[in-house]
Amino acid sequence: MSEQAVHGPHKSEWITISTDEYESMQRTIEVLSDHDLMTQLREGKRKNAPMRDFEELAGEFGI
Repeated sequence: MSEQAVHGPHKSEWITISTDEYESMQRTIEVLSDHDLMTQLREGKRKNAPMRDFEELAGEFGI
């Protein structure tokens, strides 16, 4: 991942990120914004339910 600050004639700085990184951040925001899913995750964590890596699981399902 390559990040670079770009300065221009505006008051804020810009940071560029790859499209893949941006999409990953968007998916993370979607998950964190889903109240029901977050409740399920908290319950599973509290019960010490086994967890699996998303990328591994997605690969198994061909996603």
